Amino acid sequence: MAYTTIDDPSAFFNTVLYTGNATVRALTFDGNSDLDVDWIWLKSLSASGNHHLYDSVRGTQKHLRTNLNSAQGTNGGTDGVTAFSSNGVTIGTNTASNDNGVTFVGWGWKANGSGSENTVGDLTVTALSVNQTAGFSIGKITDGFTSTSSNSETVGHGLGAIPQVIIVKNTEATGDWQIYHVGIGNTKKIRLNSTSAGADSTLFNNTTPTSSVWSVRGGDFATGEDVVFYAFAEKKGYSKFGNYLGTAGNNGDAPFIYTGFKPAWFMVKNASATSAWEIYDSKSLGYNDQNHQLRANANDALSAVSDYVDFVSNGFKIRHNSTGINEDGDNFIYMAFAENPFVTSTGVPATAR
Repeated sequence: MAYTTIDDPSAFFNTVLYTGNATVRALTFDGNSDLDVDWIWLKSLSASGNHHLYDSVRGTQKHLRTNLNSAQGTNGGTDGVTAFSSNGVTIGTNTASNDNGVTFVGWGWKANGSGSENTVGDLTVTALSVNQTAGFSIGKITDGFTSTSSNSETVGHGLGAIPQVIIVKNTEATGDWQIYHVGIGNTKKIRLNSTSAGADSTLFNNTTPTSSVWSVRGGDFATGEDVVFYAFAEKKGYSKFGNYLGTAGNNGDAPFIYTGFKPAWFMVKNASATSAWEIYDSKSLGYNDQNHQLRANANDALSAVSDYVDFVSNGFKIRHNSTGINEDGDNFIYMAFAENPFVTSTGVPATAR
């Protein structure tokens, strides 16, 4: 069996850097101009500003912000992401994604267009966009969950594999971003818009997802309100979702996490303590030893930090003892996507950077 089925990760995930010009423009991705983006995450680098997330299932000009618990916002005129195309997206004049002279980053994932109805679980998913090859799906549930804190229901995710991460957001009203993560298990939840540690919860019904459905007790969500979810299943040589134990060591005494690929993007959270959701990528300023980070739960500009993490050909090496990435004895959860697999489907090793 081949080591990986994805020799070119940029066909499914990629990063674009650009400088805003306050005019309608197309964004395409270096390395694979045909990346058909279905979920794009935009953030200003040189200035503070909210994170803005758009997807092809909810539709154009409808944004969510990971640093806030607010409902979905809708851009007017030519603002925001105005089109999803076969080779990227079109963005408008919105200052949050195209402010003149400000540098930005965009992270894009490929699903499968606007989606279709899925009735596999107890609850109908109004539109489900699935990319089984990359282990990624986007689901929209119109009128939301019907379950409460005292009863549960199942939701189809379409991946044909067990998801390790599920990110859920009420789009119609104020509500936290709730996350199931394999690194903390099915009896806990953790919030993307918060620095809080993981918390005991029955939100995911104390039930590990299956290859067809995930389980929810909807007490954290008001009944009758629209919900979106993003589900991720691990794919060898392309994506990795897990946890590691902090050691408080520096360099040689710090953890090394094997992923089976050279990372392009890495998000980490101390699930045991108060800390930020730290994001690193291989294209933004700073690489190996002189790292720069963004925080998913904050509107800060790109922040320069030294000796936090190295991306290597087969994983990442922690270099710092900070609370956010390596506190002694704490449990750290992460998501990572590949720039190159460590070994291609033909057995050729990737080149370390």
